[in-house]
Amino acid sequence: MKKILINFAHPAKSRSNINIALRNAVKDIEDLTINDLYANYPDFMIDVKREQLLCERHDIIIFQHPLYWYSTPAIIKEWLDLVLEHDWAYGSKGKALEGKLFFQAITAGGDASTYQKDGYNEFTLKELTAPLRATAKLCNLSWLPPFAVTGVHRGLAKGKVENYSAEYRRTLIALRDSSLDINKLQQQETLNDNTPITVSK
Repeated sequence: MKKILINFAHPAKSRSNINIALRNAVKDIEDLTINDLYANYPDFMIDVKREQLLCERHDIIIFQHPLYWYSTPAIIKEWLDLVLEHDWAYGSKGKALEGKLFFQAITAGGDASTYQKDGYNEFTLKELTAPLRATAKLCNLSWLPPFAVTGVHRGLAKGKVENYSAEYRRTLIALRDSSLDINKLQQQETLNDNTPITVSK
């Protein structure tokens, strides 16, 4: 089984029912570690060696966060700036992350229709998350499209929260157990775009 690391980043998680629900849905999965960045580094003084060691010890790296101004919360940018050191994450000697799976689990205020070329935001979630896709490429990570929960600002019905949470859990377990076709997943707009689960051959 692959080991999963969730770098959880929400500066106001007590007010985010969906992020709490997603986190609770997966926290007891075997071989999964939740690394709460805001709880661990309230002063933004990131322990680079600790974070690098966590990445080295896991096979799947996830950033779970709300979509803030079409990007990530500030601590993720700080994490990327400090932790992804030359000759560790990239460069001629930087092989520490090579081959590991990487994706974002994001919650977004607008509903899915707003994240389309002809929608209010004009860009898809896949396009908006392109900077981290480029980062993954530079670091030789195996990128996957985001697991996306949309329509958060209007509020999500209890049933929708439960469905998203269950789907998140199923997805993580399937990735941990290598039972998904990664090549097919990479062609999707999101990991949870209602495409039937595809099993590796």
